[in-house]
Order: sequence, then structure tokens, then C-alpha cells
Amino acid sequence: MLNMNPFDLQPTHDVAAALSLARAHGVPRLDAELVLADRLGLSRTRIMAFTETKLGVHANACALALARLASAEPVAYVLGFKEFFGLRLAVTPAVLVPRPETEHLVECLLARLPEGPARLADLGTGSGALALALAHARPAWEIHAVELSPAALAVAQANASAHQLQVSWHLGSWCEPLPDLPFDAIASNPPYLAAADPHRFALRHEPTLALIAGPGGHEQLDLIALQARAKLRAGGWLALEHGFTQGASVRLRLCQLGYQNVASLRDYAGHERVSFGQRGSRQENSGQ
Repeated sequence: MLNMNPFDLQPTHDVAAALSLARAHGVPRLDAELVLADRLGLSRTRIMAFTETKLGVHANACALALARLASAEPVAYVLGFKEFFGLRLAVTPAVLVPRPETEHLVECLLARLPEGPARLADLGTGSGALALALAHARPAWEIHAVELSPAALAVAQANASAHQLQVSWHLGSWCEPLPDLPFDAIASNPPYLAAADPHRFALRHEPTLALIAGPGGHEQLDLIALQARAKLRAGGWLALEHGFTQGASVRLRLCQLGYQNVASLRDYAGHERVSFGQRGSRQENSGQ
């Protein structure tokens, strides 16, 4: 059988040769260094300093990993983990890769809630990134996490066990499986891409369920904003991550639904990325 892997690496090849081949196939150098270090069991610093290091018995594993990167598979999937808010989280193709933008959701909630007891929900938890970051930062908080995908929920639960963090897990859609208790905050990084969004191809390795909201891209954001009203206590916060062009429309929808103190936070690139508001005391009867 012919070897279809374009990275025909042999034990006698060194790190420099592997990096050169990766560059020729459009693989970012940082990603290539990270996976080579991982497969060789060395630090990235070491392989950068000693590029003459031979691949040896790890040559095939290195070749397979670089081929995955060349197909635009996220480096987090190739490594099997991603760092998020100080936690190393296992990730698989069943979950969205946690991104720095979602850390703004964590910061938003930490800034608006007391350090003492509070009850929060993370909707569409995926790898558990948001729920676990909050549980780690605020041990006194009662964290609930909801996920529609059983495979994704299993990844989140494994991450919780690995870090010995306590979270109540719920299988289902958005607010529906949450207990009938008042929540101090509800947060979500839901799907917010339209079905025809041009960014969809670049994200083809990640789960469609976590990316595509519907024809317009706003459907799940609207649904969560509507459902959350019945779960939040008066004055409780709703915080939503959204696309960088969706801030104004999310704020408008929150205001239409009776949320107060509505505002947005910008990400590291200066784009509006997280919008939030507080449930009003008579919100249940406002703008359906």
C-alpha cells in the first residue's frame, strides 16, 4: 500500500527537517513545534534549542500529527488538550476548542458577583471550560452546566474529575434541564454562526452543533435570553458570548426582553464579544 502521508519522516530525520517540511505544507511554526515537542516527550524550548534532535522511534507519530495540522485540524485536537483560564482541559472533536474570547465571560461574572455563595449556570458547556474556570476561581459558588451532546458532556465530566472540581451536570437543551431554583447568573457561549457564514469552512473540524445557530446566526442567543428570564432571580445576570458583529443586536434583544444595565465587553482585538444584562423584577411579563 502506498504511503499517502505527505510527511514521509524517518527515524533519521531531525526536528529541523520536520519543521521545514511542515512549513512547506503551510503549517504554522508554533503549531508544528508544539506537536513535535508533545510527540517527542520534550519541552518546546528544548526542541527549539536542539533542532538537530533525531525523531527516532517517534518519526511516524510526528508525521501523522503534522499531517493533521496540514489539513487545518486545530492544534488542540492534535495535542488532545487546551489551556483555558489556567486549567489544562482535555478536548476532542466532540467539543468546541476553548478560545481566549470566552475568558471574557469568566471575567464578566467574576467582576459582577460576590466571592461568597452564588448559584450559576453554564449553558452549552462543551469541554466544561467556563463552568470549570468558575468552579476553580470561586469554590463557594454552586455551578450547574448544561450540554445537549452526550459525547461533549462526557469530556466535560472527565475534565472536572481530572481537576477535582465540583459541578452539577445536566444533559439537555439550554435552560430546560436546570433545577427549579433561582440563579444568580446564567452564562453561555452558544452557537452564533449563520448557516451560510463564510467562516464555517475554516471551522470544519469542530462540531457543527456548537457553531451553527440557524439561518440568521442569532436564533440560539435569542432563545437563551428568553428562557433565562424564568431562571434568574431579580437582579441576576445573563452573560452571552456572540459574534464580533452581533453586539448591537444582542443588546437590543436583551432590552426588548426587559433586561436592565445592558452593556457589552470587547475582546483582545477590540471587538464586542460578550453582552450582559440583569433581570428586572417584573421581567416575566415584558416583551415576548
